[in-house]
Amino acid sequence: TSAYSSPAKSLGDPGITPLSPSHIVKDSDADDAVEQLFLVVVAIDFGTTSSGYAYSFTKEPECIHVMRRWEGGDPGVSNQKTPTTILLTPERKFHSFGYAARDFYHDLDPTESKHWLYFEKFKMKLHTTGNLTMETDLTAANGKKVKALEIFAYALQFFKEQALKELSDQGGSDFENTEVRWVITVPAIWKQPAKQFMRQAAYKAGMASPENPEQLIIALEPEAASIYCRKLRLHQMIDLSSRAPVNGYSPSDTIGTGFTQGKEHVRRNRQSRTFMVENVIGEIWSELEEGDRYIVVDSGGGTVDMTVHQIRLPEGHLKELYKATGGPYGSLGVDYEFEKLLCKIFGEDFIEQFKIKRPAAWVDLMIAFESRKRAAAPDRTNPLNITLPFSFIDYYKKFRGHSVEHALRKSNVDFVKWSSQGMLRMSPDAMNALFKPTIDQIIQHLSEVFDKPEVTNVKFLFLVGGFAESPLLQQAVQSAFGSRCRVIIPQDVGLTILKGAVLFGLDPAVIKVRRSPLTYGVGVLNRFVEGKHPPEKLLVKDGTRWCTDVFDKFISADQSVALGETVTRSYTPAKPSQLVIVINIYSSEQDNVSFITEPGVKKCGTLRLDLTGTDASVPNRREIKTLMQFGDTEIKAMAVDVATSKSVKVGIDFLNY
Repeated sequence: TSAYSSPAKSLGDPGITPLSPSHIVKDSDADDAVEQLFLVVVAIDFGTTSSGYAYSFTKEPECIHVMRRWEGGDPGVSNQKTPTTILLTPERKFHSFGYAARDFYHDLDPTESKHWLYFEKFKMKLHTTGNLTMETDLTAANGKKVKALEIFAYALQFFKEQALKELSDQGGSDFENTEVRWVITVPAIWKQPAKQFMRQAAYKAGMASPENPEQLIIALEPEAASIYCRKLRLHQMIDLSSRAPVNGYSPSDTIGTGFTQGKEHVRRNRQSRTFMVENVIGEIWSELEEGDRYIVVDSGGGTVDMTVHQIRLPEGHLKELYKATGGPYGSLGVDYEFEKLLCKIFGEDFIEQFKIKRPAAWVDLMIAFESRKRAAAPDRTNPLNITLPFSFIDYYKKFRGHSVEHALRKSNVDFVKWSSQGMLRMSPDAMNALFKPTIDQIIQHLSEVFDKPEVTNVKFLFLVGGFAESPLLQQAVQSAFGSRCRVIIPQDVGLTILKGAVLFGLDPAVIKVRRSPLTYGVGVLNRFVEGKHPPEKLLVKDGTRWCTDVFDKFISADQSVALGETVTRSYTPAKPSQLVIVINIYSSEQDNVSFITEPGVKKCGTLRLDLTGTDASVPNRREIKTLMQFGDTEIKAMAVDVATSKSVKVGIDFLNY
């Protein structure tokens, strides 16, 4: 039977009913936990394609240190971050992460490598899985499945150990986990279950615990970027509206001339890799006045998300104006188009087989493509060469009985040729065509955001994230929106989120107002009103006529919530003698919800208050106060029996219902 077939969900449930009038108490400073003192803040930017960490000591918050250089970088790719790849042994134990995982996997003999479990770009699974749970699986390159929670925990544990080791080496004595406040960034458009999943993985990795949740902050990527952008000085960014798009391409200069002076500044400190963040508001920021709006477009490997913020003076706190939107339009879309192109030339059947039979060579081919992808620019005239791995050429001949060269000649893809050095030669137009679908989606989505009434007169658009390094994306954004606002790119654009996340960890209160992504409420019984309530919801108990399954709303989707804001409602047991009071919490993406049985309403928490053994002489109408505290990326709920002060707390849980 479907969840909606029974006329009333709560028939067996001794329910609660609102005490009228239903009042809201805004309680901003109720029992705030005593702020723990951490010696250092470590932020982890766990990206779809690459990851990294940075840290700052709370004693000197103006210095942000970005992790040590990694061994084994790729040509043409600046490696302050490491690829988000992970390798498990055939026994499913953690082996390595990043370049080390990739290179080791690559060097394995094909007969052996098929037993090893190699994962890449696995973060997208959290975005694309509709019903994420603790049991969700990920598929390795060899087709074997492993629980996603384990992989994420291994990855976070790896970063935890790397960071603690670096901190210990630097300080000369062992650094304890308890001295660290961790910040993990996630896309703002992720649904609540994915955000909670990240927290669970971090607990499993030993960064924090359910008993000590404050040690870990889940930060939203565009918010982190926004915090960093506030500190930018003019020499630390490129204002696309004030100059021609980045041009002048030389292989050593991946991101075009605009970034050179910024690079110089960093290169001198390359060994220490410390970025100074002056404790001032940057020049661009000082042009913003109370109420001004700006958009942060965070374009990464997997997702692009957009957040519209408004500035609140005097402290320059941020207020989220329009709830985060976006979608899976990251630079992976370009890789996907390249794969489609290969299928067109060599046949889908071959590409599928090749990926399964020679997974390491496939990874190689995608790495070769990655560095050429970074060389694509609007005004490029010379072709881009992509080396085909020897085993690709060899396996294709076995598979088809003719050469790769023959396939290229026969396919009517005229802008991809075979060069005598054994490479695929792509014309710049061919490369730009691979970017087009992804960039079009980003521009389309941004246009929709710009058309929203909340988004009028935006002053700046900050383009951040790894994909923002692409001159093609820069040019598309500038030509589409340059007339409406100034398009700004921070210099070290791939590290913007990481640095902002560190600043957020040092001062989490900087974001003051968020938009609730969901509507929250509890299931209650109301007195049945003829003509108002549907007859199938009628429940008669002890001579009283009740309407069951009523959704009593605490907060609506898209309503603004101040950080730490508490919404309180009072209820009373429908049956006065009732001693175990169960309050079920529900959420929905819809604004106006009347009943918990409506489609899309999900249970996401249960408060069970057991009052057996308390003094029997309580008033005949017990008052049960229910509080929900919003604002952080986590939401907490609590029920209190007013007469006895007995209480119960619960975190909202989207993974286990």
